[in-house]
Amino acid sequence: MTLQNISIKTNDLHCHFGALHAVDGISFEVPAGTIFGFLGPNGAGKTTTIRLLLGLLEASSGSAEVLGFDTRTQADQIRLNCGALLEHTGLYERLSAEDNLDLFGRIWHIPPVERQQRIQSLLEKMGLYERRKELINGWSRGMKQKLAVVRTLMHDPKLVFLDEPTAGLDPVAAASLRDDLADLARQHGVTVFLTTHNMAEAEKICDQVAVISKGKLLSVGSPDELRLRQGTHALIVVGRGFNEEIMQALRAMPDVAGVELQDHHLVVHFTRETDSGTLVQFLAGKGVMIDEVRKGKASLEEAFLALLEEKE
Repeated sequence: MTLQNISIKTNDLHCHFGALHAVDGISFEVPAGTIFGFLGPNGAGKTTTIRLLLGLLEASSGSAEVLGFDTRTQADQIRLNCGALLEHTGLYERLSAEDNLDLFGRIWHIPPVERQQRIQSLLEKMGLYERRKELINGWSRGMKQKLAVVRTLMHDPKLVFLDEPTAGLDPVAAASLRDDLADLARQHGVTVFLTTHNMAEAEKICDQVAVISKGKLLSVGSPDELRLRQGTHALIVVGRGFNEEIMQALRAMPDVAGVELQDHHLVVHFTRETDSGTLVQFLAGKGVMIDEVRKGKASLEEAFLALLEEKE
């Protein structure tokens, strides 16, 4: 991957606060135009990493480049070319949506005509244009969060850092914001660096994810890759005629790690990759009516938790 196709590159990046290793030797790359999920429990080092990448903190050792700029010596250039939504929205509650964005457009020295065009375009994309004249102190949290994302995009950045952007939002508002973020990356080529606790959210919109815990990077890859690395070998059998006798017989079979009956399907966990034919033959011989057999796949949340348990 060429440097032009990489938005972020870190190499053995460390950040220590006394005895606390907040970021402990992490190395990863973020391809341009992707949504990159940075996942980890509270205190894992996610926000510290963002501050290092924006040049707001100085690394103890190691290096990082953002959009080709060195975080130690070119932090101003990084911040000029990036947008960031961290702990606070940065909005002024007593101003309208339009006036909030106009203010930030002026701060970025965007010419008046271009500024108004950009405000209209972004608000329309986020479904907020019809309410642009309203004071935002009466808006819902979800609408304010959407406007805060728009604020980060006013100067047309190539890369946006979003720290828990859907935290505290109701499911409808969170889903709407996720769709908007996906559109930014897919249609407009913006790279999104996203921290979240919501594994389902990361699974839906992230092209790649990294898992961090206690400052250490545990894994990097696509959601599918992480699921496959951590997933159990399981077969799911949909059908009728399951009973306790059959389940006990299955538990006694070689390489079977566990058996669960869930609604109208049976989940059989194996210690290794197993051909479904043997299982189907066994169940059919017991009189089970089989409708479907498919391989089980761990969710991203299960893979995430398994990674954390491994490193304890």
